[in-house]
Amino acid sequence: MEKIKMTTPLVEMDGDEMTRILWKMIKDELLNPFIELKTEYYDLGLEHRNETNDQVTVDSAEATKKYGVAVKCATITPNAARMTEYHLKEMWKSPNGTIRAILDGTVFRAPILIKGIVPYVNNWTKPITIARHAYGDVYKNVEIKVPGAGKAELVFTAGDGTQIRETIHAFDGPGIIQGIHNTDKSIASFARACFGYAIDTKQDLWFATKDTISKKYDHNFKDIFQEIFDAEYKAKFDELGIEYFYTLIDDAVARVIRSEGGFIWACKNYDGDVMSDMVATAYGDLSMMTSVLVSPSGVYEYEAAHGTVQRHYYKHLKGEETSTNSIATIFAWTGALRKRGELDSIPELKEFADKLEKACIKTVEDGKMTKSLSLISTCENPVILNSLDFIKAIRTTLETLI
Repeated sequence: MEKIKMTTPLVEMDGDEMTRILWKMIKDELLNPFIELKTEYYDLGLEHRNETNDQVTVDSAEATKKYGVAVKCATITPNAARMTEYHLKEMWKSPNGTIRAILDGTVFRAPILIKGIVPYVNNWTKPITIARHAYGDVYKNVEIKVPGAGKAELVFTAGDGTQIRETIHAFDGPGIIQGIHNTDKSIASFARACFGYAIDTKQDLWFATKDTISKKYDHNFKDIFQEIFDAEYKAKFDELGIEYFYTLIDDAVARVIRSEGGFIWACKNYDGDVMSDMVATAYGDLSMMTSVLVSPSGVYEYEAAHGTVQRHYYKHLKGEETSTNSIATIFAWTGALRKRGELDSIPELKEFADKLEKACIKTVEDGKMTKSLSLISTCENPVILNSLDFIKAIRTTLETLI
């Protein structure tokens, strides 16, 4: 079989620990034998980020803006223990956070559905995609531990010196204060990314906050979404027969649990953090969750939703066998290849991505899987494979499909 040729590079962001090991296996076994892979490579492994003072992360994000499509391996966000382990110059920021900020992107996460892995919510027969706003709120908060009695105020000082003041609370003893913020620009970018992704995937879009309680903060999100939808997207939604609607976050949770799935659920930052983990767990496993960062201008960066699988990596370093599920990382590659094929009008690349995804699903449905999948599968006698043998089994299935 002649290899599929690419015309424009993907931005390839390598990562850390066990997912870095899987990354090479996937390229060697599932990609390079079939595609003349064309990538612009950036090493986002923690050692190299430390060597470059994290400039490599910024460079990879700028390259993504240039080429339009990226695929990213899972990376370490260092804590105090990692500072010591990797002899870091400083506690570098989350690469995902840096890339999100540069791309002004929204994160979309969706489960990979496989027969034999039954969601805990029985009526969920279609995937639910969580769209998470990735700026502000509790992640950019300011907090004060109040030592004793006194008055807490919220104060805004304009450029001309005029002020807006509101009393938060008159304390008669110790307490706590939290200040959060967002910007209209960021909320508008979030809205446009959500509407654009709904059109791209032809799915209904739900958006939920708590504007009945948060009559200014959350209501601002609601108003910006509605204004942008009416002015820029309603006609296209009507043409495609898809729907946008707003509801309260508690009502959304009830609707989601009763639904069959098959829609995008847009959430503010912390809501999206919590709900994406809830949805992933309810569908079966975080290792079966895709993640794509989408900018309002239509730039896409694909990755797995899970981390670097540290525990398996330490086993690997000791020479012990691992059985690590690589499906979400494979789907990061297929998502990026499919999008590259769409943008460059290479149908063979899109078809290959589709077949590789089918090969992953069929391999598990045929009873060949990793240990973590065997624990949640209804398959009676699964064949449990190690990390490399599982990828090789997917390749065998892929070759039959091709």
